[in-house]
Amino acid sequence: MQLTKYAHSCLRVEHDGGVLVIDPGVFSDAAAALDGADAVLITHEHPDHLDVEAVTRQLDRRTFVIHGPASLTDTLGDAAEALDPVRPGQSFTAAGVPVRAHGGRHAVIHPDIPVVDNLAYLINEVVYHPGDSLVVPEDAQVDTLFLPIHAPWTKFSESLDFLRAVAPRRAYALHDGLLNDNGLGVLNSNFTRLSEVDYRRLEPGTRIDA
Repeated sequence: MQLTKYAHSCLRVEHDGGVLVIDPGVFSDAAAALDGADAVLITHEHPDHLDVEAVTRQLDRRTFVIHGPASLTDTLGDAAEALDPVRPGQSFTAAGVPVRAHGGRHAVIHPDIPVVDNLAYLINEVVYHPGDSLVVPEDAQVDTLFLPIHAPWTKFSESLDFLRAVAPRRAYALHDGLLNDNGLGVLNSNFTRLSEVDYRRLEPGTRIDA
């Protein structure tokens, strides 16, 4: 299984000839990530995780299934015809890859901002993408964690505790599209210094084995 990290929160998973894309949002090169996709996982409806226009354009070129919370229906518009609603705790196959959904709700940004549905995905029992949440997956030994490092809802101490609780073999930065080089330097240094796992940030377009 090969993973390509696109900007912010977007991943492309290639396995046994299938292509699975996670969270092609407006801060990512969604068109490139979606090229040839057989299935798409969406954690939640926010535009930095779902570029509706890019998804709709790709659906016009190639049919694929969108897996995500049922609440995506209104956001997707015409593309909702491709939606296969997923529930927390559900196991399914996407682009030939086993997936388990965890969590269910987005992390709280502020009490005045409504909390939306959010699913975290365990891919092939080894790769974990939590979307906008810090939900520790149950009954799972995560090998590769994509760690949200910066958002309106994050705090460094909570992200670090989440990393320690999941205890993966390695972790890569996720949700980093709002940071400049100074912020990236500070956070990457602290996560590296204070975690006991192999942590690093991948430049957009970097491909790794999983």
